[in-house]
Amino acid sequence: MPTVFSANRSSILVDGEAVDGLQSLAFRVVTEREDIRAIGSNERVDVIFGLRTVIGELVIRSAAVKLDSLLDARGKFQLVANLKRTEGTDDTRTLSFDDCFVESKSFQMDAHGSAATTYAFTATRLREE
Repeated sequence: MPTVFSANRSSILVDGEAVDGLQSLAFRVVTEREDIRAIGSNERVDVIFGLRTVIGELVIRSAAVKLDSLLDARGKFQLVANLKRTEGTDDTRTLSFDDCFVESKSFQMDAHGSAATTYAFTATRLREE
């Protein structure tokens, strides 16, 4: 049976401070890759891997003052996501994003809901515990 984590029970810390109003966290790990071609063939014989980075987004209900100040100061921070299950066992997973920078911020508000701010960030590495 799969482990299903709940956004309502999970939490995000930025430099050890809790971020209120978390709606979602999305990220991807990107690794540069170059194919080594076989001479006289249309197939590759090997692959060279290069730089690996992490690109992510946090959606926060209304805004996060801490992330706003880090964007203004171009400050480095650590982001830790503590993921927890909805019900049943106390299964948890901790994701640590090291050497993060806020890259951009976008804001949205509609007539039927409250405001949400999306913070795009990059990280040097992701560690899972």
